[in-house]
Amino acid sequence: MPQVFKIGSYWVYFWANENDPLEPIHVHVSQGAPSSNATKIWITRAGKCYLCHNNSGIPPRVLRNIMAIIEARSEEVIAKWKNFFGEVRYFC
Repeated sequence: MPQVFKIGSYWVYFWANENDPLEPIHVHVSQGAPSSNATKIWITRAGKCYLCHNNSGIPPRVLRNIMAIIEARSEEVIAKWKNFFGEVRYFC
């Protein structure tokens, strides 16, 4: 479970096993330690973020801020994904 970065008390991370074939690039977000019911956010080729689901129940205002930060740092996220998984597939 590679941590990409933290936003306050929220962790932004990948799961080490993102299925076979590899899913499109995305991050999981949870408060505190990673959990199986984390929020999932897809990232497009252009760096735009789309909410897949908010299973961890992050409040809407906080989630909007987190997504804006992930978008602003999308190049970093994509580079870390490529470095960890060796390939990149995009959401759209």
